[in-house]
Amino acid sequence: MSTLRFKTTINCGGCIKAVTPTLNKEVGAGNWQVDTANPDKILTIMAPVSAAQVKAAVEQAGFEAVPLG
Repeated sequence: MSTLRFKTTINCGGCIKAVTPTLNKEVGAGNWQVDTANPDKILTIMAPVSAAQVKAAVEQAGFEAVPLG
């Protein structure tokens, strides 16, 4: 299974709550996490999806996601 990482604008618990329904639908509950302690607010996806799918889902929820690596 591939792991994708993104720099995001998901800053806090409230932001995570806002993006949760969209990401759960796109990649599945338990297949993603956001490190809000990291200055780059790193979103890690552990699911067989494309970077474009994740970026679109995050943007649909009102946030930005830039693929890393």
